[in-house]
Amino acid sequence: MKFGLQLGYWGAQPPTNHGELVSTAEEAGFDTLFTAEAWGSDAYTPLAWWGRQTSRIRLGTSVAQLSARTPTACAMAALTLDHLSGGRHILGLGVSGPQVVEGWYGATFPKPLARTREYVDIVRQVWAREAPVASAGPHYPLPRSGKGTATLGKPLKSIVHPLRPDIPIMLGAEGPKNVALAAEICDGWLPIFYSPRLASMYNEWLDEGFARPGARRGRADFEICATANIVITDDRTAALAAMKPTIALYMGGMGAEDTNFHADVYRRMGYSDIVDDVTRLFRAGRKDDAAAVVPDELVDDAAIVGDIDYVRKQIAAWEVSGVTMMVVNARGAEQIRYLAALCGADSVADAGM
Repeated sequence: MKFGLQLGYWGAQPPTNHGELVSTAEEAGFDTLFTAEAWGSDAYTPLAWWGRQTSRIRLGTSVAQLSARTPTACAMAALTLDHLSGGRHILGLGVSGPQVVEGWYGATFPKPLARTREYVDIVRQVWAREAPVASAGPHYPLPRSGKGTATLGKPLKSIVHPLRPDIPIMLGAEGPKNVALAAEICDGWLPIFYSPRLASMYNEWLDEGFARPGARRGRADFEICATANIVITDDRTAALAAMKPTIALYMGGMGAEDTNFHADVYRRMGYSDIVDDVTRLFRAGRKDDAAAVVPDELVDDAAIVGDIDYVRKQIAAWEVSGVTMMVVNARGAEQIRYLAALCGADSVADAGM
């Protein structure tokens, strides 16, 4: 099992310990460093800033939002960082949700699957540099022409020759169609609320994508980098309770009331009634009450909380279910060293454990 470090996106102020976390993750043998974006800090600037002090660890976005950049702008950022890092970049993409896409970026949200397919195709055209980039659209027509344009655009090739003509792309996906699309056109999947209990369901979605004509990869060389909340503790009740406010936010406050992909994940887990209660309370401003109705078993479905033996067994269970990398948030350097030692990462001796 490989480990990834998720720095995420910033809160009201920039975090003060990310430099230490990154250095420790590299020393401890972590495979990948990830950054994210919502509607504040962006994914690429911190990734480049902290990535500059590393030499081995891969640098990934988890995720860069499609609507934040045109496909060619995204391809430019990716090829630039790939050069600067010596070929260590992973482009993790996601469509986000309608509230963010239309409310923050002023773009249109419908047809997210078709937009993703078209976006990825253009990005790969830029990197391949086999011909001037062109797309018939309809979502990202290149060159753009017609009413309201100067009609002077022409297909262009990137001035810079990419270090790698085929940088890995992973897709942040939660629903069955989007997960199948990841298996068909991408190199990996970035699930945010993964539950080994539902592995057979995930495998059906993935296998649908792998079976499509022209699929890039099969199960043997496809990465599943799942977000995993891992807490080693003898007080499971307190640790699970500490996670509930964040779950209530994603379940009840992220996305529109009737279009929330995070909430849909928990509905598929069998918690529809709880999702309804959390959503109602959260949107009424009763955030503490919303967190209070989240049961321990719901948190436990997509987290690993317990003593050392329990955590070790659960990590093995996630690996058996198909996860190739566990992407963890770390509160401090010691947690990174402990996880590395617990699971036998390459640099355990360097971790001082």
